[in-house]
Amino acid sequence: MINHEDNPEYLNSFLDYTMTILNKSPNTVKEYNYDLATFLKFIKIRFNLTKEEDFSKIVIKDIDLNTIKKITLDDIHAFLSYLTTTYHSKAATRARKASSIRVFFNYLSAKANLIEVNPAQNLETPKLDKRLPKYLSLVDSKKLLEVTANEDNRNSERDYAIITLFLNCGMRLSELVGININDIDFSENKMTVIGKGNKERTIYLNKACIHAITEYLNVRPKDGIKTDRLNSRKALFLSERKERISKRTVQYIVDKELMAAGLDTKKYSTHKLRHTAATLMYQYGKVDIRALQEVLGHESISTTEIYTHVANQQARDAIENNPLADI
Repeated sequence: MINHEDNPEYLNSFLDYTMTILNKSPNTVKEYNYDLATFLKFIKIRFNLTKEEDFSKIVIKDIDLNTIKKITLDDIHAFLSYLTTTYHSKAATRARKASSIRVFFNYLSAKANLIEVNPAQNLETPKLDKRLPKYLSLVDSKKLLEVTANEDNRNSERDYAIITLFLNCGMRLSELVGININDIDFSENKMTVIGKGNKERTIYLNKACIHAITEYLNVRPKDGIKTDRLNSRKALFLSERKERISKRTVQYIVDKELMAAGLDTKKYSTHKLRHTAATLMYQYGKVDIRALQEVLGHESISTTEIYTHVANQQARDAIENNPLADI
């Protein structure tokens, strides 16, 4: 929850802009607020505008535009360095904060005309370590589905449908919990989900998904569903309390089923199931990289290309493991 009273007026104006004009999700706007508040607290320290030693207690509401106009690219670099040395922030964290700062100063200079010079104009994004995604093998994926299907509990149909959608569609956790029954078109075997940045996209459902959803709908509670702000009556997946299932509950279900299948819950998660679906589609389905980008809802093709690297790595491993390799 953003407390606008703690922010200077220009920061609140920027947050309103990102939500109404850029159509960013509430979570993204919240991240912008956190990143920029952290940056402005650092600026107060760097410019000797506070004697507060507790970083969390530094007030930013009194930072005026004259102070903002004094910020240079060197100050931004110093902030990113501060994150590294003080908090040991990873490259991905610094990259997100750099992105927030870049969008913020672009708004102040080019959109709101509150400052003349954009200090972040030449700000580069910290180079990210390219790590191959962790994913389940085809054998382990089948094992997870089999264990979930045969588990004897009152929510077995629901849990099996959840695992099936993750492994077949590669959807995000937030997308899964947000599914409403009327989002599903059974005549066309497809459904609509709301992805990152409030972007709507279509996910096509194969026979396994349709079967799992249908079996679950046959036993999904019809009475006593809560009328609440979560629109639980419309939700596909319900919790024990008969309200829209939460992210935490889904994570618990996935951990439980992974454990039942003898798989490492520290290594795998709901997001790793998304990686699994993408990897299996690319490796076995011979899916075009552009089609896979559409399926996963990636804004940039470069994000999707990591799955081609997975395939390349497997080809390299196959050569390295040739019994003649050491001769």
